[in-house]
Amino acid sequence: MRPALTHQTPPPSPAMTSHSPSSSTVASKRSKSSSKEALYPSFADLPSSLVEIIMSRLVLKDNIRASAACKSWLDAAVFVRVVENPPWLFYMSKRGRSLKLVDPLQWKSYTLELPEIDKSTVCYSRDGWLLMRRSITKDFFFFNPFSLELINLPKFKAPYSEIAFSYPPTCDNCIVVALNFKVQQRVTIRTCHPGATEWITSVFPIQYQQFYNKTKIVYHNDRFYCFNMGRESLFSFHPSSRTWKSYPQANMDPTLTQEWYKKEFYLAESKGKLFLMLISVNEEPMVYKLVSWTWKKMSPSEFDGLTFFVSFYNSELRTNLPWLRNNVCFSRFGYNRRHVSYSFDQSRYNPSMEWHNGLELCPRQSLWIDPPNNVLDYL
Repeated sequence: MRPALTHQTPPPSPAMTSHSPSSSTVASKRSKSSSKEALYPSFADLPSSLVEIIMSRLVLKDNIRASAACKSWLDAAVFVRVVENPPWLFYMSKRGRSLKLVDPLQWKSYTLELPEIDKSTVCYSRDGWLLMRRSITKDFFFFNPFSLELINLPKFKAPYSEIAFSYPPTCDNCIVVALNFKVQQRVTIRTCHPGATEWITSVFPIQYQQFYNKTKIVYHNDRFYCFNMGRESLFSFHPSSRTWKSYPQANMDPTLTQEWYKKEFYLAESKGKLFLMLISVNEEPMVYKLVSWTWKKMSPSEFDGLTFFVSFYNSELRTNLPWLRNNVCFSRFGYNRRHVSYSFDQSRYNPSMEWHNGLELCPRQSLWIDPPNNVLDYL
């Protein structure tokens, strides 16, 4: 009788053997991985608040480059990315009560009829407001061409050379400053603010009386600055302490001041820095930045997307505007009904014939003005 067969499972072949890691092995690997991450952390693991702070300190070009690193950096870069709005070109007709507003990016124009400015002239512009003077009474007043607000100032009968204001007249810290250099070896400064009943006058001695070619006044770090082609090239007035200061070390290269009457000078402020532009016939505009109270000439590679908007009444600076990077935008219309500009990247004026025709690049009929965010609601 044959014995009963018993079923036996053959031993697994080496190729079929499966080694399941023990829980202690998995924990050990995880521990090593965590230790490695602690020793070599990734920039992608930085807290989002810290990444946003880093991104907020970058210029737009570097912000865009950094956003390509990873998704967390992209989110932070887009969150803090700020694109500045350009000022609009404000063109006054010779009739005095109608004006044209032009968007320099879209090149759409809008015409407004403003009887409030009839028989008045513009003296200065800042933050969307105009400082104007009536032709007959010679009184100064603020006017907003968008909201149509009008704010009168105290009577002013004295002569002045330059005038400016610090903040919009709706702000409590708005101060108006008028400078007069027409008396030999002294400067007379008069100040007031919206709601005041009179102007306050101060007189300061000056060493020289060579105020040949002055820029418009620029408000910067609680002081009013102005540049002049005389020996006291840069000077300032502090309204709170009523102190006057000159900066003899901020003189220009003497070779640049030769034939000063053929040059135009524009002073502007941006992000805590003062910039000075010199424009001469048939030459590339020269740009200087004030560094340690010394004017340092900037090369086009250092502009990093700056756009200069200059007019007879004011100068504005913006960064990284589409189609306008490294440009100077003058307040004059060209033959194609666009403003005349100069491109540092292309080293030429546009339209090219404007400059050679000897036309005034910054006529008195036009200036640059900051529109409100909802500007189209007013048009």
